[in-house]
Amino acid sequence: MSDSRRGVVAGFAAYLIWGLFPLYWPLLKPAGAVEILAHRMIWSALSMAVVVVVLRRVGGVRAAFADRRRLAILAGAAAVISINWGTYIWGVNNGHVVETSLGYFINPLVTVTLGVVVLGERLRPLQWGAVAVALLAVVVLTLDYGRPPWIALVLAVSFATYGLAKKKADTGASESLTVETTLVAPFAIAYAVWLASTGEATFGHEGAGQAALLVVAGVLTAVPLVLFGAAATRMSLVSLGLLQYLAPILQFSIGVLVFREEMPAARWAGFLLVWVALVVFTTESISHRRRQLALAADASAL
Repeated sequence: MSDSRRGVVAGFAAYLIWGLFPLYWPLLKPAGAVEILAHRMIWSALSMAVVVVVLRRVGGVRAAFADRRRLAILAGAAAVISINWGTYIWGVNNGHVVETSLGYFINPLVTVTLGVVVLGERLRPLQWGAVAVALLAVVVLTLDYGRPPWIALVLAVSFATYGLAKKKADTGASESLTVETTLVAPFAIAYAVWLASTGEATFGHEGAGQAALLVVAGVLTAVPLVLFGAAATRMSLVSLGLLQYLAPILQFSIGVLVFREEMPAARWAGFLLVWVALVVFTTESISHRRRQLALAADASAL
């Protein structure tokens, strides 16, 4: 198998795991979203510790902890990814799988908008058009839900902010997540201990199966990250960018086909607008990249 094909397989596997998460979180009930989040943090920290040792990236973790600026940025990243994880778990376990998928559909558009607001980047005309269509979709969905699609918006904004923080930190994926989970693990452990002391913890009280599933949450956080890292070094950014839509497509399908969530006509209209925006945005991005590569090739030939 060629190196590029290995990258495709690794990337597909990573997004497949992320896309199937809505089937996993309900298995952890009767644990609440915050207890599940706490255990995900705890076992993710332990899993990532193993990962960085196996991949021999302990030095990178130490360097991140020693750099005050980088550590502060990663602390911020840990805070926003905690919000993202907690919102996602709550949304899935409370019958909002379709809305959680919306968050990851619109995430690329929120990311470029954040680049404009925070980094002063400029959008090309078709990119502005895609963002405008996405905003119209949010208005349509707000009218349909009778409220703003806040779960989707929190997921999209928190993940876009997380991506910006990771870019600023300029630290490897494995090393950064190890630092992030290490920073939040003490709070997660304190919460788990408090739950146990009040007799409200489900861990250890709902059978070995449920306890094992809570532990596996950490592994399921680490594995797709490692696969994604392998894919990112072997695939083009265009291919990886297209592959990212696999996860929300699977999540949306699970919400509609497995959990039978309602999809009124207005909600379909909102999602169709989102998909139109994504088609415009993705097509324009691919065309722009091809033009840039062609210009670079012409310049090097002179």
